[in-house]
Amino acid sequence: MVYDIKEERVNKVLKIGRKYLTWIQNSVLEGEITGAKFFKLKSELNKVIRKDEDSIVFYIFRTKNYSKREVMGKEKGGEQLII
Repeated sequence: MVYDIKEERVNKVLKIGRKYLTWIQNSVLEGEITGAKFFKLKSELNKVIRKDEDSIVFYIFRTKNYSKREVMGKEKGGEQLII
C-alpha cells in the first residue's frame, strides 16, 4: 500500500494501515492480508480519506512465487511479503 494523503489525515491513515500491514518507509506499507482484512482495511481508510484530495494505491500479487523485493540504499521499516 502506498499513499499520498493531505498532512492533516496522514497520521490517521498510517495508524489504520499499521493495524493490518508492516510499515516499510514513508507512505509505504506491505504484507500478507486475508480478503476479509483487506476489505476492513479499505473500509476504515474510506472513512478517513477525502477522495478529491487523497490517493491510496494497493499492489496485489496473486502468488508469492511471482514477487520479488529489492532495496537500494538504506533499508527502512520491516521486511515481509507484498500483498
